[in-house]
Amino acid sequence: MMRYKINCDVGEGVGNESELMPFIQYCNIACGGHTGDSNSMNEIVEIAIQNNVLIGAHPSYPDRENFGRKTVQISSEELVGTIQSQIENLLSIVKSSGTSLFHIKPHGALYNDIAKNELLALTFLEAIKPYKFDLKLFVPYKSVIEEKAIENGFSIIYEVFADRNYNDDLSLVSRNQKNSMIVDSVDVIQHVSKIIESGKVTTITNKKVTIKANTFCVHSDTDNAVLLVKELNKLISG
Repeated sequence: MMRYKINCDVGEGVGNESELMPFIQYCNIACGGHTGDSNSMNEIVEIAIQNNVLIGAHPSYPDRENFGRKTVQISSEELVGTIQSQIENLLSIVKSSGTSLFHIKPHGALYNDIAKNELLALTFLEAIKPYKFDLKLFVPYKSVIEEKAIENGFSIIYEVFADRNYNDDLSLVSRNQKNSMIVDSVDVIQHVSKIIESGKVTTITNKKVTIKANTFCVHSDTDNAVLLVKELNKLISG
């Protein structure tokens, strides 16, 4: 069994899921918050089943206009409601397809916000409380959501981004900066290899910072995404 696994955010309009799925172990399916609808969810669930890929929900702020990449100021009640609605949308499709959900991974700005904001992290955990004993939660290492999830008895999986650069505090370099993404396959393999070998990530200031990884993410809309997952699969399974 592979020590590390590869995951991809999918159902986001790129249409490369059939090419990605043979080389990944987890998929995170957009379920209507930032993008995605019943048609896309149905299609990608079927592709995942065909490739024996574990299925996760990828909920976000309800912000299709900005693809979930900006913080949305909504009440705790509204956030809980939209997260639960998004997960249930996918869960009903998954169940009707004869399979099950394995995990939850928040998307975009919500992922980043709950990594550092305790109130938001606790609100998110309240939203996914109904799935606490059934589903895993993807979290970044040394984050607020990691700490609160562990305190509240959630089962977590540590995620590191194969195609993103990190700041010294283990936050992701903003997509507004030109060095936020890693798209060259050689650079991605070097980035991931260093983490596997040393347990440390090299940040944009060339600092080596301890990090934990159970799964590495490649975004389906990253340039060369299919090549990246192929090369990562070779690295991890080799």
